[in-house]
Amino acid sequence: MNYLNSADWTYPVPIHYGPGRISELPEMLRRKNLKRPLIVTDQGSSDLPFIKNISKELDKKGIHGELFDEISPNPLDEDVLKGKLIYEQGNNDSIISIGGGSGMDGGKAISLMAGREKNIWDFNYENSVDDNLTDFPPLFCIPTTAGTGAETESTSMITNTVSGMKLCIWHPKQKPVAAILDPNLTLSLPQNLTAWTGVDALVHAIEAYCVNSLNSVADGMALEALRLIGENLKRVISEPDRIEARGAMLIGSCLAGISFLKGLGLVHAISHMVGAVYNTQHGLTNAILLPSILKFNQSEINHKINNMHFAMFSKPGNFADFYENISNLLDELEIPKSLKEIGVQEDKIHELAIKSSKDSAAFTNPRQASIDELKNIIHSSLVGAR
Repeated sequence: MNYLNSADWTYPVPIHYGPGRISELPEMLRRKNLKRPLIVTDQGSSDLPFIKNISKELDKKGIHGELFDEISPNPLDEDVLKGKLIYEQGNNDSIISIGGGSGMDGGKAISLMAGREKNIWDFNYENSVDDNLTDFPPLFCIPTTAGTGAETESTSMITNTVSGMKLCIWHPKQKPVAAILDPNLTLSLPQNLTAWTGVDALVHAIEAYCVNSLNSVADGMALEALRLIGENLKRVISEPDRIEARGAMLIGSCLAGISFLKGLGLVHAISHMVGAVYNTQHGLTNAILLPSILKFNQSEINHKINNMHFAMFSKPGNFADFYENISNLLDELEIPKSLKEIGVQEDKIHELAIKSSKDSAAFTNPRQASIDELKNIIHSSLVGAR
């Protein structure tokens, strides 16, 4: 497959893949008669050259793009409310959500809130959906990492600053009008973030495939994502300018992101809360937690291991093979071997276990965990994750 080619897909939203496709953004806005987009990104991305280039190209077409870059690494409800105010005061008519997971989550959350007097937590994934809501701002999603897979849905993980918990907000009627997958935008990603976000995509695919429900479409996407990630993650580390590998990773990340509409698992349930309490990088936290969760889930996922192993490593394998090869991959990517190495402290284990038990991803994990079992998992990841 030639990942230097361009391609357009329509499922689950219009997706435009290919090197250089970011150049088409002004025309996409012009066709919809949009002239004042709010460009939302995270604090770490706002100085990157392509952000400035986007603004310049929009200006050439008579489109005034205002930049809002006050999204935290783990987006806060306060960030979203600030962005909502900027959107409304600037009379913006659309949102361009660009960046890694935090930038896109921030932009998507602002798109849910813009022009409304609702409380942000009215959009909590666990709440009943208000079907009367319509007329959300047109939303364009542009990932700059091959990891989050957040570009095809309105779901956003936002930290509630009162409870200290990460919660998922969304609305089924707010879908991106377009997602642009341009592998050129991932070339400037540092090696460590390339690794961490790549493992984030890997975890999405593994956890989605292991959810115990019938969704063959999601399963097929998860396995294809594992194949693409398995073939290309180490390549983008050793050859960071290899655009074909960057493109394959970006597609794999997108497929993994679509697949986890099926659900996720305890890696994400715990990682969300570690991120909320310690502001850790999400993909890195997932990577550290993955081996402990695989062990915990073994009895319930043994029948799925061979398919995942074959997809990733091109040969059959049992649980021991899969665990060993995943652990070896994490070692090669220089992933820390304990949560302590990223600042997590033992005195927070109980709090993290309680909060993780309430995360929506905990309910779709293939094996349900008690509070004591969650505490044991967190403790094992704290002192020796693999």
